[in-house]
Amino acid sequence: MKKVVFVITGGQIGDPDFLRVKIAELDPVEIICADGGARHMHALGLIPGVIIGDMDSLSREITRYFEERGSRILRYPEKKDETDTQLALEYAFGMEPEKIYIFGAFGTRIDHVLANISLLIAGEKKGIQVLLVDEWCEVFLVTGEHIIEGEEGQTVSLLPVSGMATGIRLEGFEYPLENGVMEMGVPYGISNRLIASRGIVKVGTGQLLVIRYFKTGNLP
Repeated sequence: MKKVVFVITGGQIGDPDFLRVKIAELDPVEIICADGGARHMHALGLIPGVIIGDMDSLSREITRYFEERGSRILRYPEKKDETDTQLALEYAFGMEPEKIYIFGAFGTRIDHVLANISLLIAGEKKGIQVLLVDEWCEVFLVTGEHIIEGEEGQTVSLLPVSGMATGIRLEGFEYPLENGVMEMGVPYGISNRLIASRGIVKVGTGQLLVIRYFKTGNLP
């Protein structure tokens, strides 16, 4: 069993039962909440191991509730360089897991969403796979080769992250690719589809951002 850590942030979760099922399914060794992400755990009646951040998005009542039930509270000043999610992720890195799932990373604050996507690069540098997940999709980086275990018909979009990605090979997709190049400003990797239960993404140089949607068929 892979050592997995969950980070719960203050963005949109969607269906709370999705998070409950993922906790039961993946059995994380630790659940870390970034500030207001603890509200999602409170709604589910679950207790995180750690709550970290400046606590500007969490009421004193909820903070006290978790503290009395054994959650470790790590307070940081409001004027800091790091986002609360970054602090939570760095704490998770210290546990040396194989994977870190971040929930609540999406929402109406596009600046926060982009900041959370940029944190995937921090995971790549540590050699730890970090995934942003909600009930609709999962988002992660690929360098080298990655096998996507999914379902036939699932939509998968691919975008270069750092300028240009070269030597791209796609197998098991509706639109395969061999020795392809993707660069910023030419987003032709949008809305590909798996044609089998697994697809192979290989990148020679650069990094690809992969967005895999869980539902099959046409998306809104």
